[in-house]
Amino acid sequence: MAGGRGTRIASMFSDIPKPMIQIEGKPVLEHELENLRDQGFRDIIITVSHLGSVITDYFGDGSGISPATGKPFGVNIEYFNEEVPLGNAGALLKLKEKLTEDFLLLNADAMFDVDFSRFLNYHKSHGGQATILTHPNSHPYDSGLIIADSGNRVLSWLAKEDPRPRYYDNRVNAGVHVISPRLLEDCGIDPDEVGKTSPEGKIRKVDLDRDLLKPLAGTGPLYCYDSPEYVKDMGTPDRFESVMKDFTSGLVKARNLSHKQKAIFLDRDGTINRYVGFLRNINEFELLPGAAEAIKLINESGYLAIVVTNQPVIARGEVTVEELNEIHRKMATELGHAGAFTDALYYCPHHPDKGFEGEIPELKFECECRKPRPGMLLKAAEDFNIDLSESYMIGDSKADVDAGINAGCKSILIERNSPYALLEAVKAITGSGSKS
Repeated sequence: MAGGRGTRIASMFSDIPKPMIQIEGKPVLEHELENLRDQGFRDIIITVSHLGSVITDYFGDGSGISPATGKPFGVNIEYFNEEVPLGNAGALLKLKEKLTEDFLLLNADAMFDVDFSRFLNYHKSHGGQATILTHPNSHPYDSGLIIADSGNRVLSWLAKEDPRPRYYDNRVNAGVHVISPRLLEDCGIDPDEVGKTSPEGKIRKVDLDRDLLKPLAGTGPLYCYDSPEYVKDMGTPDRFESVMKDFTSGLVKARNLSHKQKAIFLDRDGTINRYVGFLRNINEFELLPGAAEAIKLINESGYLAIVVTNQPVIARGEVTVEELNEIHRKMATELGHAGAFTDALYYCPHHPDKGFEGEIPELKFECECRKPRPGMLLKAAEDFNIDLSESYMIGDSKADVDAGINAGCKSILIERNSPYALLEAVKAITGSGSKS
């Protein structure tokens, strides 16, 4: 979708469409096409409108040579020219006859580097009408939020102006989608009506989120795909500068999950939040001084920030899964207000000791995920293609240290509940500021 006007960044680039803004000497759209081509995606449809001739003249049908690189584009491009504004999804209805199999729907003005094969496999395995790529960001408090169940089915879709729960997961729509043709068949919108003018003078437009995707929330066929991969809109001067910095540093390419990742694994109680024994009451959850700053530093460093925590309170029957999830939503919300986020969280609900009143018998066994065993770290490594030998485990107990060692990580032991201890450990790993 390359038809937007880019009004927010027009102060910097007023004479070209936003997808043609250059990052390191190439239009952002060309970076996108290279990412797709190199993964085997060759058939491209580009919707154009505002200054669309700049795009069509540059790329042609994709068979030519790039003016920027001197190499073939290596793709097959068709165009759909919106002579009247159709909304950001109106063209999909007009192109319905061409879209006969699952397809990627992408914004032409965002920088991304995503393992699309992994994304498509996830979509196909879940069988939804659409799957949206979601990720945490540094400002969830003013972003649209996706609320999903434990199976990643989207339950609700909150615009940034909508009322939201007191605590929420940091899960934001990244604007990268896989769409099934069934969605266009079942949406109830007549393609012939799109673009027509009503007696009141209004053009019939179709909005992707409001008209096609949001109606699926809570009905089952819409899923989210949580990923730490790089997707960032560059629609404002500040975001453009941020994308430039990330591209130059190599962060954009490195975050593609086809490449080995590195992570900093974090214990929860006593490391991120104040240790109070078994944390049963959400009101007792309190971030330690420096914890949010430490996690923000991880976010900026190229490491993934992944929480791995033993939670025997589940097996003991003292906290329900939903109550634990709400505690973790509180953590995500408070970190988000500080501009920080975790990329994933794993918890072990098991406990080996039996015979206590109220316990959950099926969770009372010797498992492979309870630290000091490395199961949670190994699962994260599988999910995110992590090189454990280049990763770290930080915690406040011998079990944390041993779990890291057992997984093949480097481990750092910090003092329980010590203010700024996590921050100093992260600085030592990332080479930022003083070391201790």
